[in-house]
Amino acid sequence: MNNIMKVVGAPKIILFGAAHASGVRYAPANDNQRETEEKTLTIRKKLDKSGVAVKIKVPVSEYYGVAVSTIINEEGELSSEITLVHKDEELNYRVFRELGNNNVVAEWQNWGKKLRLPLYIRTGDGNLVPYSQQVGGILLGNSNERKKAISNSSRRPRFLHKRK
Repeated sequence: MNNIMKVVGAPKIILFGAAHASGVRYAPANDNQRETEEKTLTIRKKLDKSGVAVKIKVPVSEYYGVAVSTIINEEGELSSEITLVHKDEELNYRVFRELGNNNVVAEWQNWGKKLRLPLYIRTGDGNLVPYSQQVGGILLGNSNERKKAISNSSRRPRFLHKRK
């Protein structure tokens, strides 16, 4: 005895007595999964008045820059740190810290490139200065290539002028 059942035609799902196509995604109404995963940071803080520990999830898109700062402490040691800068100072997030400044510039530029955020330098008084690669007022980096003039595009090349 061979009791094998075969389904013929397009696969169907029977739901409440009605047939529906199987390509439709059925999910609960309170499904919190997003189609595109958004990068978030989880910040753990302890509230001052109540002493309760809380976790806050902040989307990376709310941060507006990557700042680098260096500090010389009382012992004379140089320490550098990189922070993600938020409008609310309490939500700033330190992503890198080191003694000295060997790797801080490379890390700072990598964080800015990966998160597509502008770079800032934190001054001694706490202000943020936008970083730009300028030497004597001249911007360094990728230069725009010269565009070929439209009027020159219909011309013949120089060596073809001799031919008839």
